[in-house]
Amino acid sequence: MFQPDDLDLAILEHLRSDGRKPYTEIAQALSVSEGTVRNRVARLIEKGIIQIVGLIDPLRMGYDAPAMIGVHVQNADIEEVARAIARFPEVSYLIMVSGGFDLIVEVICKDREHFTRFLNQKLRKIPGVVQTQSFFILRTIKMAYGADPYFQPAEEAI
Repeated sequence: MFQPDDLDLAILEHLRSDGRKPYTEIAQALSVSEGTVRNRVARLIEKGIIQIVGLIDPLRMGYDAPAMIGVHVQNADIEEVARAIARFPEVSYLIMVSGGFDLIVEVICKDREHFTRFLNQKLRKIPGVVQTQSFFILRTIKMAYGADPYFQPAEEAI
């Protein structure tokens, strides 16, 4: 198994906060050549350690009904149910968990009507899905990877 070294970890830290940061800036900060950074990043991508993607803020895109859904699965292969759920375009994140639910699903829906259609006409129609519990995301305070969430202080939101 490939183990990133200290230089790889330092490069990853730079890219974690800005995946488009120029390799020349990273190289200068780490006192290595730009070619070294480029080769290291290429190897990290090839090994599947890093993916450089763009994070989208659904609220700024006009999707006003993001939600998390806890899903109970019964009398079905949970992996098969998860694969079926993952195929829906509304699903942005899907994890298998222990505890009160079997799966946690994050969905990004345009509005409450879109969410209702997703829940009733897609998710609950999957064989094995026996119960769901929905949690609308009211405000994102912190996002992964240092991304800035759209955060409107409560006094401005009124």
